[in-house]
Amino acid sequence: MTTTTPVHPVDEVPPIRRLAAFGLQHVLAMYAGAVAVPLIVGGAMKLSPADLAYLITADLLVCGIATLIQCVGFWRFGVRLPIMQGCTFAAVSPMVLIGTTGGGLPAIYGSVIVAGLAIMLLAPVFGRLLRFFPPLVTGTVILIIGVSLLPVAGNWAAGGQGSQDFGEPKNLALAAFVLAVVLGVQRFAPAFLSRIAVLIGIVVGLAVAVPFGFTDFGGVGDADWVGISTPFHFGTPVFHASAIASMLVVALVTMTETTGDLIAVGELTGRTVEPRSLADGLRADGLSTVLGGVFNTFPYTAYAQNVGLIGMTRVRSRWVVAAAGGILVLLGLLPKLGAVVAAVPAPVLGGAGLVMFGTVAASGLRTLAEVDFEGNHNLTVVAVSVAVGMLPVGVPTVYEQFPDWFQTVMNSGISAGCLTAIVLNLLFNHLPSKAASVAPGADGPAAGGGEGAGRGRIAR
Repeated sequence: MTTTTPVHPVDEVPPIRRLAAFGLQHVLAMYAGAVAVPLIVGGAMKLSPADLAYLITADLLVCGIATLIQCVGFWRFGVRLPIMQGCTFAAVSPMVLIGTTGGGLPAIYGSVIVAGLAIMLLAPVFGRLLRFFPPLVTGTVILIIGVSLLPVAGNWAAGGQGSQDFGEPKNLALAAFVLAVVLGVQRFAPAFLSRIAVLIGIVVGLAVAVPFGFTDFGGVGDADWVGISTPFHFGTPVFHASAIASMLVVALVTMTETTGDLIAVGELTGRTVEPRSLADGLRADGLSTVLGGVFNTFPYTAYAQNVGLIGMTRVRSRWVVAAAGGILVLLGLLPKLGAVVAAVPAPVLGGAGLVMFGTVAASGLRTLAEVDFEGNHNLTVVAVSVAVGMLPVGVPTVYEQFPDWFQTVMNSGISAGCLTAIVLNLLFNHLPSKAASVAPGADGPAAGGGEGAGRGRIAR
């Protein structure tokens, strides 16, 4: 009698119908963020509508390829977890500066290619740092990721940043309606439907939004049926030292953020991220970033909003997110399909985002529940890390007077909070002098979620 090894939920392949529905749900959750970066950079550079459309389709195409590399993987590239990839917002300010004053898109793409190569080279180094991410640090980082994303959902719910009707009651009412639909489906619908509660909420919200004039599909008729992004469409890359230096800072920030996201997904899916798999995931980030520089788009990183979707739906299969990557490739090759997805109004996404991003924060609290807070300074580590992480979220201009490299690192609440948590955990739980000051009866660093606790988590 032969016994079959049970398949881990991460490796399960759902039926095609569910695969498509779950995958589309992931695409809708990240689409607005994915197209925002090319819109902001292209708008700041005053590109023509045709060039803007080209940037967006190129971005969607590489988003899909990057997601497939991360989820499916080949050789030492890809963490093989359900991770959606998209353009990082950490690179927006430096790219706008490079594009408007330092050589245009060719200079941006030159620095992006170098940054991608640097990420691939540094990936093994970051992999060896995993022992400095015990539950104390990972729980804090996941909490910061969720809370820092909530203003994004709030902006969507109010109508989208910069919209003429921002904050009007009708926008918030539509967002609240979508939120109610998502919660209702989760509570009362059968198991399968509850897992696509976000997709159902978005579809129902869109159905209500159209007759009330929230959106129209006029852009669908104007979009081309087929669009192919060719390498170096905007010219041969140019390599400027100052541009490369600023993009290397962005690379370190995105590696820190991606590390937090990969660990968070490992927690949610029950497949703990090991040093080798972390390095493989970061190496995939680097490869995708190089592809971005070649195919007229920008640096890539893991998308935190989709982490929340995994926690909420409890669908842990990486093949679901791989299907989402395939949908993104189609959207990048078929601009007309992309225009349909783009017609989803911001308040609809906002209602769904409140649930997803709140789920990320709640997942961080669940991880922190495993940490011992008695007779140590772990509460201080969490408190100060969350405070530093929330500072640029609550006061976006707080670092305006600082150098650009400092703003690049600290204006991202996720990277600022993550770095603070790592440093404070080292200070309170790893320094040799800590052993002498531990309260009687405590077990040293391991008791507080320090190095010993980190090793226990990794070995599990």
